Amino acid sequence: MNSRNGGAGVSLDARSLLAFATLVALVATTGSLYLSLGLGLTPCRLCWYQRILMYPQVVVLGVAAVERRPAVARTALPLVGLGGGLAAYHSWLQVTQTTCGLGAISCAQIQYRVLGLTIPNLSLLAFLIVGIAVAVAWRRG
Repeated sequence: MNSRNGGAGVSLDARSLLAFATLVALVATTGSLYLSLGLGLTPCRLCWYQRILMYPQVVVLGVAAVERRPAVARTALPLVGLGGGLAAYHSWLQVTQTTCGLGAISCAQIQYRVLGLTIPNLSLLAFLIVGIAVAVAWRRG
């Protein structure tokens, strides 16, 4: 039994958690590129800002995982907080508004769904997962 997690099974070390966070960031990055380049969807302004905050996480967290540096949380968590906040706001806009004046493409428009989730919902989920994994890695590191 592992006392760290109450005997619930496998306990991931900081490096594994950072690798997992890197994988989530990579899937989010690849997914967003597929939606725009593969399906031809045009990102709205809030989508662009979320991309700006997610894309570097692939490199930042990947290097931290290789170098076993859980203190990367000081770099990663502010990006996650901003990106998650934008994704939450974007998700809220899609539920409460019909238009948004931030750019040519309305941020309130729902362009695509995956398993019932909109693109901003998926972005929020990715930021939450990355944030939790990085925070736990930092604590364990």
